[in-house]
Amino acid sequence: MPRTPASRRTAHRLAADAGLLVVAAAFALPLAWVVLSSLDAHAGLEVKVPDGLTLDNFDAVLKPDITFTPLLNSLILCGGATLLTVACAALAAYPLSRFRSRLNRPFLLTILFATSLPITAVMVPVYALFVQVNLIDTLQGTIFFFAASQLPFAIWLMKNFMDGVPKELEEAAWTDGASSFQSLIRVVLPLMGPGVAVVTVFAFVMMWGNFFVPFMLLLTPDQMPASVSINDFFGNRGTVVYGQLAAFSVIYSTPVILLYVLVARRLGGGFALGGAVKG
Repeated sequence: MPRTPASRRTAHRLAADAGLLVVAAAFALPLAWVVLSSLDAHAGLEVKVPDGLTLDNFDAVLKPDITFTPLLNSLILCGGATLLTVACAALAAYPLSRFRSRLNRPFLLTILFATSLPITAVMVPVYALFVQVNLIDTLQGTIFFFAASQLPFAIWLMKNFMDGVPKELEEAAWTDGASSFQSLIRVVLPLMGPGVAVVTVFAFVMMWGNFFVPFMLLLTPDQMPASVSINDFFGNRGTVVYGQLAAFSVIYSTPVILLYVLVARRLGGGFALGGAVKG
């Protein structure tokens, strides 16, 4: 008996739901392991409910040299680089969005190509350059490179969001005597809050989990961020303190979760234009 269109749609929907459940399980199982192992005094590689809940793993890692100093270094590096990335991306995206030029498309294609370059391919010349200009083993040098590595994609994102803000609003501001920079700060950026939030979260998350860049550019142990210091939980000959590693991972994930909670309203909103361009 041939299938009806309704039965085929039902079968496709069930197959899609099954696929989504598999993907969800692939993400949920590692998260479950992290949470359960952080509360287990005898944590291993298997995902299991601990026999007894304990906070000993958190007590062991909540030390200045293990957690607090690396987290502070991560916040300084990623926070400073994120602010620099968002500011430079807004300034670079504005002329690309508002002014027409034959160079816009080649420039955007160059930016898109730059996003595909692996950082490992440029680290050797970057390291040599940083040695020459005395930026090696400095937080400010690492911040500059972090911002430069995230800037191409941030410009691409920011430009696409900026295209959605009507130019008529800026023209009204120019009529009132505002400059282009003032219209960008007071009109365009406030109206593209979701775009700024997306660029901020994307840049911060990509930097927060980056191990290779600070590992190469920072030499002093006291300046290492948490993304590098987490490697200390992997001991010699393959020994790993899984419970403490899981507890540190929970603490390490907290700033990213807090950032998402802070910008969640912006991420879910649209441009608050209302009837500003009517009449």
